[in-house]
Amino acid sequence: MTTEQALPAPRLDVVVKGSGPALLLAHGAGGGIHGNFGLVLDDLARDHTLVGPHYPGAGGTSVAEKPLELDELADQLVASAVAAGQESFTVLGESLGSAVAVRVATRHPARVRALVLTAGFPVADPALTLAAQLIKSLAAAEQWGDVARLACLSCMSATDLAGIAPTDVDALVTQTLAVMPPGTAHHFDLASRVDVRADLAHLSVPVLVVAPTGDRLVLPESSYRLAAGITGAELVELPGAAHVLNEADRATWLRHVRAFLRTLPARAT
Repeated sequence: MTTEQALPAPRLDVVVKGSGPALLLAHGAGGGIHGNFGLVLDDLARDHTLVGPHYPGAGGTSVAEKPLELDELADQLVASAVAAGQESFTVLGESLGSAVAVRVATRHPARVRALVLTAGFPVADPALTLAAQLIKSLAAAEQWGDVARLACLSCMSATDLAGIAPTDVDALVTQTLAVMPPGTAHHFDLASRVDVRADLAHLSVPVLVVAPTGDRLVLPESSYRLAAGITGAELVELPGAAHVLNEADRATWLRHVRAFLRTLPARAT
């Protein structure tokens, strides 16, 4: 389980930004580097090198021709970081990216310094399973507008939705559809299949688990199970926060993440 794996040739579109200790970013299903981390990229890049690979069908990476596999995706993320000149890194995983981050750490343990797992899950819970089934079905029928509606309903908080005027709902769906990557169905297919429960006991690096308690796409209990399965994991809650963090909740997230990063040992020189 802890044997270092050989790396493939990198083939993902990658965002590289900043300087300092490396942070490898693992985005969520139906998201991307800017979609998930855009509110904090500039801040983190002040004192870290950010390496943000886009999964197949996101950013500039071509849509996959076959179902995605977790091991292959994890290896591709590591290959992207190494190609960017970063031999070791902390991995920040969001949603599906949390499972990717865990698998990166178990397949490439010598390279991973720490993990930050936000809105994550060791295996798909019922809410995510149902959403993934709907997304795959709607995508197969080319009903992308309905995929966007489901995303708005599942990923935004009740408070944020309540602040939208009824006349602006269609505009919200249009905006969501505009940023939804073409690989969304492939991403959710993978999210419905991943299972990193057996990986958790093998993690030996510092881990921060962040649980948005208002999440309706990945239940908060999934984050609690992640933390419970990892020896020494630190768990923090974002009260009322949705699956996609709004500006205020992302600012709180950033404070917790920066505090965690400050506790990590300095890199060996």
